Amino acid sequence: MTVSYQRHGDIGVIEIDNPPVNALGHAVRSGLIAALEEGIADPQTQALVLIAKGRTFIAGADIREFGKPSKTPVLPDVINALEDCPKPLIAALHGTALGGGLEVALACHYRVALEGTRVGLPEVKLGLLPGAGGTQRLPRLTGVKLALDIITSGHFVNTDEALHANIIDALSDAQTPLEAGLEAAREALDGRITPRVTGELPAPQADPEAVKTTRDRLQRETPDLFSPFRIIEAIEASTTATTLAEGLKRERELFLACMDSPQRAGLIHLFFAARSPHLVNGVEDASPFERVALIGEHPLFETLSKAASRANISLLEAPDAQTELCLIAPNAESDACPPGAVRVTLQSASDGCPETGLGLILADTGAFHELVDCNDDELAHQRTALTLKALRVNVVASRRQSILATLKGALENASADEKRASLEAASLGIAERGECFRPADIDLLAVEALDYPRALGGPHRQATLSDKEPS
Repeated sequence: MTVSYQRHGDIGVIEIDNPPVNALGHAVRSGLIAALEEGIADPQTQALVLIAKGRTFIAGADIREFGKPSKTPVLPDVINALEDCPKPLIAALHGTALGGGLEVALACHYRVALEGTRVGLPEVKLGLLPGAGGTQRLPRLTGVKLALDIITSGHFVNTDEALHANIIDALSDAQTPLEAGLEAAREALDGRITPRVTGELPAPQADPEAVKTTRDRLQRETPDLFSPFRIIEAIEASTTATTLAEGLKRERELFLACMDSPQRAGLIHLFFAARSPHLVNGVEDASPFERVALIGEHPLFETLSKAASRANISLLEAPDAQTELCLIAPNAESDACPPGAVRVTLQSASDGCPETGLGLILADTGAFHELVDCNDDELAHQRTALTLKALRVNVVASRRQSILATLKGALENASADEKRASLEAASLGIAERGECFRPADIDLLAVEALDYPRALGGPHRQATLSDKEPS
């Protein structure tokens, strides 16, 4: 059962169980309504607790529903039902409460969090704004200035910051969300804490200076993006609307405007592109290498060392006979690497295909590097990519020729006015020659490493749109 209800004494517990991240799909939304109604109708229940099973609270929307018509109940209806609950409703948070997950928590009457919990409203990264009350309820707790910062940036807020900002009401040292929630519910019934309905709090005080500062910053940093400026309008509505319902109506109008924006489609395209760019087509059941030698010196090696123990990978300062993978810094001698070990050369995009066959092309900026295989050794390629991922290095897998090298070459030969068109033309050639496993990998690297406009979704996406979207 995706959402269940059971009673602990006079406290009812609603538990979400939708692995891996308890996303707010239709089954969860329907289950929340049903469990909430059961808890309200239960005459022996005096208070309710909302928790989630597994490693996190609700980490956001269900990505499998992206681009599809919404099924009822829609999230705003669920939020309203939670907030209207006549019994005290406690949310016990752990892991992350993101996007719709935080909006669900804000609808509850009291929020307690385990240490290490992070909260946020990252919809801006998908070209959207929080569409289930986030722009109206969060400012009532934090004030306009902090709400603008949190929602326009999409960054995550840790427990100490969230407590200080009134996003959560208490931190708990309990071992489980259930224990934390039951303790808070008991305190509420005993009168030791006072739950509050966020939507009934006074509207936040207008802050024209914070609005101007945020708008000026966005004009400097992301002038072409649509949704951040709609977020400002929505948060302003929280201060000017005469009722919460009026503010929610304006938020919904702005949310739908973002949904209709071509930028939303481009940003969601990149969201999916970033999910599994390290996968090599046709290779299954591959596993990371367990013994990795670092040859030479490079700043990246320090990053690898921090992640190695957690990944259960042994990093060796010098290769031995059992070494499975050698990572070779630029200008380092590779002779010490055992003949049977896979060799990967760290290099820049201008170096071409490495003599070792596998090259880790290090991007100057962005969160992704490129792992190119010039020898068509698919298993070694995949195992290396999995090893780097386990060591917290994000890579895009490519073959035969570096995608970054081709794209950078196109930029070098183009005038300022031709750069976008040159990247788009080069992306078509990369895909036609089969140098990428997925065309979206080209888009990801172009945006992350070469500053192609993020809202357009990447050069290959733009070059292959059947009807050109406005840029």
